[in-house]
Amino acid sequence: MKQTNRPKETEIEICDVCHHHHPHSPAPVPDDEVLYRLADLFKVFGDPTRIRILYALSTGELCVCDIAQLLGMTQSAISHQLRVLKQMALVKFRRDGKTVYYSLADAHVSTILAQGLDHVQE
Repeated sequence: MKQTNRPKETEIEICDVCHHHHPHSPAPVPDDEVLYRLADLFKVFGDPTRIRILYALSTGELCVCDIAQLLGMTQSAISHQLRVLKQMALVKFRRDGKTVYYSLADAHVSTILAQGLDHVQE
């Protein structure tokens, strides 16, 4: 006889409360501190101006004056929002003389933006 290597099926049990079938071992919920940090991250994404800045930076690094011109806003307003984005580690910066250039902190930020956009366009 030929043996097949089939993966084991997930153990399912019936819930005593709702009588539905549930996986035997649910995924663990992160600690409260981690969940609060995640909620704070999503609050930052809750502001359309910050989202616009992040999208502008998704094309490459820009200085404050370039971002302000692209978005039709004051440099002061852009600087304020960049401060929030820096505090949440969503953008990084580098100095070149007196000019400061901003860019997305890492690929995670691009992924969050892309997946969020995919979700709302479904």
